[in-house]
Amino acid sequence: MSDDRGGAVAAGEPDTLADPGRPDPTGPGPDATPADTAGPAAGTTGPATGTAAAAGGGGPARRRWCLGTRLVVTGTALWTLFLVAHVLLTGRWWPWLIVESTPPITLVVVPLLLLVVSPLARPVRRWLSPLLVVLVVAGMALAGLHVRVLGGGPTGTTPPAPSVKVMAWNTDIWTMDDDPDAFLAYLREQRADVYLLQEYLLWDDDAVRVDDLARIRAAFPEHEVVVEGELVTISKLPVVATHPRPVPEGGSAWYWRGNKAQRVDVRLGEEVLSIYNVHLFVPLRRELSPFGGEFYDFVRDQYHLRQAELAALRADVAANPNPVVVAGDFNTPWVGSLVDVGPGLRRHDPAGGSVLASSWPTASYNLPRLWRLDWLLTTDDLEVAGYHFAPNPGFSDHLAQHFIVSPSGTSRGDR
Repeated sequence: MSDDRGGAVAAGEPDTLADPGRPDPTGPGPDATPADTAGPAAGTTGPATGTAAAAGGGGPARRRWCLGTRLVVTGTALWTLFLVAHVLLTGRWWPWLIVESTPPITLVVVPLLLLVVSPLARPVRRWLSPLLVVLVVAGMALAGLHVRVLGGGPTGTTPPAPSVKVMAWNTDIWTMDDDPDAFLAYLREQRADVYLLQEYLLWDDDAVRVDDLARIRAAFPEHEVVVEGELVTISKLPVVATHPRPVPEGGSAWYWRGNKAQRVDVRLGEEVLSIYNVHLFVPLRRELSPFGGEFYDFVRDQYHLRQAELAALRADVAANPNPVVVAGDFNTPWVGSLVDVGPGLRRHDPAGGSVLASSWPTASYNLPRLWRLDWLLTTDDLEVAGYHFAPNPGFSDHLAQHFIVSPSGTSRGDR
């Protein structure tokens, strides 16, 4: 037979172009029984079942994800959103200052745990596992673990001359609970050329000035002592200039409105070296409950104080033509990754030791030492050697930073 288009139809092939008004010659005849005209029985399968499913819109129904898949995918999505928010909001929104207190190691542990349980999400494991690997690597970079794991940072111990040996340390409210003579004897034992000391004060519901200059000068007769607010720089190198900030007289304005990045310029060989002794305001106060409004008022005020001090430090570093060292307690674990300290500054990380470089707390808090609050940055015309954290005999809840700085012999890049 031929169809209406002139094409041949093979013998035995049904004429699918037959007149729809006529009975299908291949269908049941007039003598067919009801069983012949009925479809497949319930519970049976056959070609008609697949045809009906296809005609009904798109093949077999998709299986729903199991509980394990849904949990792993949901956890990954939430963690990705948190990480993006952390990058975008750190240092930019005052309520996030609370979240900034998260230990940096968390940014590695959480995606690593999700990666471990990713086999539970078998239907999506092919794309989920690479995403989690990216999140682990990103967490390592933000937490500074890439330097510890892959190597890097200062490793030398004998820098070229001239060089200066520096100790930077938060003393934890000076000698408020310590023997002053033992405290100063410990400092002298460090044999540093320059000491950058923070929290030169007492505390009684508010900052209280302390006057220990005579005792300090007696302990370090070969050094010059420069005090600004709660910051003390003790230098064996000749002091060329200081840059104090004027503050109102009376009360505790010297603490709340005083400089939190004391700059002292010293003579190192033929160079003038600018050293910044830093102690930024704490973000939280443990005595305040997060269920009260005073807690959030404190966080908001501290955020604005911190931002003002960071802005002042950045501006001063940008305008400073000298080689620069910035060291101290920044009260944040995100320096150099999410917190910018100044143009042209390079963060340094301690060599050796554990994978996690942490400096706080060593006392006073029932917490593991998971935070690095103490940092060292320099311009690229300086070399750093022998950088490490060192414990103290119970004087402070911070480890001390020890390092040696010397001119690199190269010019500073564009800042």
